[in-house]
Amino acid sequence: MIKFTKMHGLGNDFIVLDLRKRDIKKLPAVVKKLSDRRFGIGFDQALILRDSKKADFRMDIYNNDGGRVEMCGNGIRCLADYIWKRGLSGKKRLEIETLAGVIRPERAKKGLIIVDMGVPALEAGRAGWLARHIPAKAKGEIIGRRLKAGDRVFDVTCVSMGNPHCVIFVKDVDGFPVEKYGPLMGKDGFFPRGTNVEFVEVIDRRRLKMRVWERGAGETLACGTGACAAAVASRFKGFTGRSVSVILKGGKLGIEIASDGHVYMTGPAEEVFEGTVAV
Repeated sequence: MIKFTKMHGLGNDFIVLDLRKRDIKKLPAVVKKLSDRRFGIGFDQALILRDSKKADFRMDIYNNDGGRVEMCGNGIRCLADYIWKRGLSGKKRLEIETLAGVIRPERAKKGLIIVDMGVPALEAGRAGWLARHIPAKAKGEIIGRRLKAGDRVFDVTCVSMGNPHCVIFVKDVDGFPVEKYGPLMGKDGFFPRGTNVEFVEVIDRRRLKMRVWERGAGETLACGTGACAAAVASRFKGFTGRSVSVILKGGKLGIEIASDGHVYMTGPAEEVFEGTVAV
């Protein structure tokens, strides 16, 4: 048996497993089984809390298909909230090691959490786990590149927030068939490791509306790194300024692009329940 905590960030839901003092054999297979919403607990990703030699803690992230991924914006807010509520650290600003580097969540006002997501990358290249560039069959920046998905051709802008994102601007995101074109683009051979796909509608200079198809998880109600990528792509194309509100199915995230290039994400984290489960 193992204890777990169910959490969510704007409906993007997780289980948190504290594995600092124990391990689970065949963890990817266990995650995949537990993620089933009818036969298991049900979640988009599993967040694994571990000790770190270079930061306060380490976060390992597994999608509901059992695949490990580099970073999760909503997830790191939830993990930070888990750490603070259990008194595991008294620091206002944490350093959490991920496959995308050390990420720094900080307590903000009104129960929100602000996260320094680092400097995004717009250039493609061969990607290892710790690379910040975009794993794609291209060189240089991928901005306004035309890619075919099924019966349509899209102009795409790609951004790495430590994990890969393909941003597509559309006129009516609510009516857009994300379930059709998300997996087609996300699994396209142009992206050797696959990619997250954001479909974004520009409302005005300070607001974006977004739906997301997450690599290994499908469409989710929110994606923190995806919201950051959408804000970066939108500013680069001149649609918005440095500060935007990104409206997702599960709620809103505030994204700020600082003058030094760092992207700051502000949003909530909610604990739902605790339990134990056989693994």
